[in-house]
Amino acid sequence: MPILRMQGMNRRRYSSNDRNTGKRWAVAVAAAAAVCIGLWLVLGHTGRNAGHDETATTETTPADTVYRYGLPIEYFAVRHDTVAPRQTLAEVLMDYGLTPQKVYALTSHCPDTVFDVRKVRAGQPCLLLTDRDSMATPRYFVYEMNAKEYAVFDLTNDRVTRGTLPSEWRERTCGGVVESSLWNAMIAGNASPQVAVMLSHIFGWTIDFFGIQRGDEFRVIYEQEFVEDKPINNFQIRAASFRASDSLYYAIPFVQEGEELYYNEKGNSLEGAFLKAPLDYYRISSRFTNSRYHPVLKRYRAHHGVDYAAPTGTPVYAIGSGKVIAKGFQANGGGNYVKIRHNSTYTTTYMHLSRFAKGLNVGDMVAQKEVIGYVGSTGLSTGPHLDFRVYENGKPINPLTIKSQPKKPISEDNREAFRTVRDSLVQRLDSIGIVVQEKPAMVQE
Repeated sequence: MPILRMQGMNRRRYSSNDRNTGKRWAVAVAAAAAVCIGLWLVLGHTGRNAGHDETATTETTPADTVYRYGLPIEYFAVRHDTVAPRQTLAEVLMDYGLTPQKVYALTSHCPDTVFDVRKVRAGQPCLLLTDRDSMATPRYFVYEMNAKEYAVFDLTNDRVTRGTLPSEWRERTCGGVVESSLWNAMIAGNASPQVAVMLSHIFGWTIDFFGIQRGDEFRVIYEQEFVEDKPINNFQIRAASFRASDSLYYAIPFVQEGEELYYNEKGNSLEGAFLKAPLDYYRISSRFTNSRYHPVLKRYRAHHGVDYAAPTGTPVYAIGSGKVIAKGFQANGGGNYVKIRHNSTYTTTYMHLSRFAKGLNVGDMVAQKEVIGYVGSTGLSTGPHLDFRVYENGKPINPLTIKSQPKKPISEDNREAFRTVRDSLVQRLDSIGIVVQEKPAMVQE
């Protein structure tokens, strides 16, 4: 290369009689080298070695350079892959040709606070960035932890950094009427079913989402996050209304005392002391009764609880804050169970769990909606479900009728500001059109 030839000339030995000539040569060589190096920088070669420091990179690359993961990605050859089942990070890197010694040097410089190399998950995207020359020298390895976050492994300097892809929030609206389920109504309204789950969280102290009926209506204003113009399952509910059993409920977000909560149109908080249900939006398979035919024992007996049918592994929440007073296993009864005392009046029990939440112990204090276990079919059970029971002063009561004490309402000082927000959002909600789920066509014989 010309640079190497010039460097070679710069190393020539000059005699004492040629000193003036040598000086002239040195000046010429230095000037020529500066021009070549400048061209080299413009072509972007030094961008490969700029690492994850964007300040350093932008000094050596054109202003219109395309960056991704904090790197001038257009200057590299990129190989896209996904992590295979049961594949470790070391195996992924060695598949790319890195030696075990190099892999050790790289991973040993990665603190868990940046990226836990033990938590590489199958199916996650990853990519290798190499030089575009014939040697195809590996420069960077990128692992996408999720749709937004990533880790960059600098294979030259044995350095690991973490970053976040840029994102934006876009507002959307949806309105629908329940024909078969709220889940299907969301799909019919061209919204993610995840929005239905979020509505069940917001109205969870007010509406029994296991008891919604055909003809119930909803309207919602929400924001969805987009990463590089692609939607991801991250949502924020800006306002919502739900008509159930001829009653209309509103959810208006408002910040009071530094905390944003959802309030109804009267300014009362929708959040109460107890959730309506201890898990997300699944069906009730058995209700509270003094006489139920037991599917295992084959006889009638009292069932002082509510059974929620749900897939094994579904998270189970504490319906309110309290203290864990029992945790154990009943082989001929509730299987794995947890009991929580919420106050001097109410205690709740969660049975047939497949497993407990990690680290949960008797004596622990738990918060409302904290995961305490997972749905299973342990004990006397014919299938995965949660048997949920509530006791008032030691006596079993119907969990579906438990009263909830709401949090603080809008204060007098905030009433006027709340009315302004409420009136604007209610007007917008009421103007959202309702999408009716299409019914299947009748087949004529």
